[in-house]
Amino acid sequence: MPALSLTALPPLSSRRTRLWLFLVGGVVIGLTTLHFLPGWQVPSEAALGLPAFTVLAIFLAALACEFMDSSLGMGYGTTLTPVLLLAGFEPLAIVPAVLLSELMTGLAAGLLHQRDGNVDFLRDARARKTTLLLGSLSGVGALLAVWLAVSISRFWLGLLIAAIILAMGVIILLTRNRRVAYRAGGIVAVGAVAAFNKGLSGGGYGPLVTAGQVVSGLPAKHAVAVTSVAESLTCLIGVLGYLALGRSIAWELAFPLALGALLSVPMATLTVSRTSETTLRGAVGVVTLILGAVALIKLL
Repeated sequence: MPALSLTALPPLSSRRTRLWLFLVGGVVIGLTTLHFLPGWQVPSEAALGLPAFTVLAIFLAALACEFMDSSLGMGYGTTLTPVLLLAGFEPLAIVPAVLLSELMTGLAAGLLHQRDGNVDFLRDARARKTTLLLGSLSGVGALLAVWLAVSISRFWLGLLIAAIILAMGVIILLTRNRRVAYRAGGIVAVGAVAAFNKGLSGGGYGPLVTAGQVVSGLPAKHAVAVTSVAESLTCLIGVLGYLALGRSIAWELAFPLALGALLSVPMATLTVSRTSETTLRGAVGVVTLILGAVALIKLL
């Protein structure tokens, strides 16, 4: 029997896409069936903790928001948390569940960004250094955010952060076709501000960190991958903090969030690998501008 040639195998991207469609379709069909199947509504709600259609909506929202986050380095918590609040969930149920799902997907995204060639944490010392630098700033930022909360008006702090995000979006778009020299000092400054914002408000980390890395000279693909891993370290600190304070995880919310977010990661990292650096840099700039504008509008 002749050996199977590697060239006869379907490309990794098509195999991944088919598997992704199978898994996502299976979840959607399964939850829809549980909702409409006579006599299964009550036992399914008892097992899932929420009605099947609610679980499906949370799953799809996490899938969409994490796709944006893993492909552009921003938008998961910033977009998803207000949506869950509007849906009637309590903040103390939302935040730990979102942090836990971000912790899991950040690590998964980092591994797949490495696998898809968007970054090389093993050989690129600059990428490793930036990740460790941003991750270490997270703990410091969470502590200093307490001091900031009592020392500085939240309005002026929010205004400053919104202005920084807008400015970074403009700078990225103006320099998207130019090569910028890498500056570690810029990473430290942006990481500190982002950590303060995360510790103070629970959101806004991705836009600052991703855009700040690009402005500081890191390639957009590297910046997206680094943000995923660095934010997972931030989320780990947050989850441990909640558990240390005696708070429990709302698993009925955390499970569909984590499932939807994790299933988005393989397609998001594949999208990044197929996108040109200039296009990705432009997309990061546009989304940064939009999120900065939304933050400013909410503030004013």
